[in-house]
Amino acid sequence: MRALSFIILAWVILPVWAWQGSAAYPFGVLNQRSLTLTAEYWNPILDWVSRRAGVPLTLKIARTANETTDMAVRGELAFVFTNHLFTPERDKLGYTVIARQEGEGIRGQIVVREDSPVRRIEDLAGQTVVFPNPYAFAGYFLPYDALLRAGVEVRPVFAGNQEAAMAQLKHGRAAAAGVNHQVMADYARREGFGYRVLWQSEPYHDLAVMVHPAVPARVREAVREALLALKTDSEGRRVLAEAAARLGLATARGFVAADDRDYDPYRRFFRTTRVPLPGP
Repeated sequence: MRALSFIILAWVILPVWAWQGSAAYPFGVLNQRSLTLTAEYWNPILDWVSRRAGVPLTLKIARTANETTDMAVRGELAFVFTNHLFTPERDKLGYTVIARQEGEGIRGQIVVREDSPVRRIEDLAGQTVVFPNPYAFAGYFLPYDALLRAGVEVRPVFAGNQEAAMAQLKHGRAAAAGVNHQVMADYARREGFGYRVLWQSEPYHDLAVMVHPAVPARVREAVREALLALKTDSEGRRVLAEAAARLGLATARGFVAADDRDYDPYRRFFRTTRVPLPGP
């Protein structure tokens, strides 16, 4: 079995665009699951995309989703799979969308255990609600904004990533969790966990593959074409199916064409949200 490989970066300040001139382009992935599961899923995909595009890509992830996002903000990632870069300040960094994960979109949800006595979000007043991290769009911004608009004060805690928040809910460490509905459904299926949805948002496009403005146009286009080919090439489909099976996903999800305009709903949300926005 091929050894898993991923890089956990320490909290240090690296030179901006340190990847320029290196042997491979760093490809960051937003932490939704554990580091090991993320590597199991993404390494085979990036291996295939690298060969197809003729562009060497290396998976780089930090310990938590906000630290991976901070790497992108500091210019340490050539490519990044994320939906954290659409706040007004981060929008100025110049990362652009080249593809997005296919599907009907994602929704933010507030969920409770199946056996919870809580029936409405108003019942959560004064209780502990766990969120993935303070940058999470579907798992934090959307559900916390809904709580604020409903006038429901809760005790927010952060778990580090989506599945860590779900595990805290499963083990009774929080009354409810803010989640990405798609990751929640995948986790519940794999873990045999029953839950109920108290609230959910409108749909937004799933995470995007974004590219740093310093990446050459020919490299950007080659990677974009390879990502789109994953679901049309027979070997690419096999890679996606095997990656999905490792996570116990119901379906294998490839990538479809997308551009920055597809993510304008994120930008509109951030202009009106009641949740305090992070810095750059």
